[in-house]
Amino acid sequence: MVDSAQIRCVTKSDSENPWERFTYIGGVNMDGSEWKVTQDWIIDGIESGDWKFTVAVDGRRVPVIVAESGCGKKYIKTATDGEQPDSLLCLPEFPWHWRYSKHEY
Repeated sequence: MVDSAQIRCVTKSDSENPWERFTYIGGVNMDGSEWKVTQDWIIDGIESGDWKFTVAVDGRRVPVIVAESGCGKKYIKTATDGEQPDSLLCLPEFPWHWRYSKHEY
């Protein structure tokens, strides 16, 4: 069974390179607890088939995919983004300053 999670916030770096844009990515579990992982962890989870991630864009959930830069570096973005992970970059940054109800996960 593949686990699924919605990404809700990120920690951004100052880099312009798409593979270096995020330090951490996070969301909220069904029990309301928060999770925070690295981009490499998410890439490994997607590529192993163990995880699927989404991002809310204009009221719909868009899949997060693994992309590869022209120089062969892997990074994450949504299926609707161009080279830069724009939908992820629009997410709020840590720390967590809002609460989610369990049904929103």
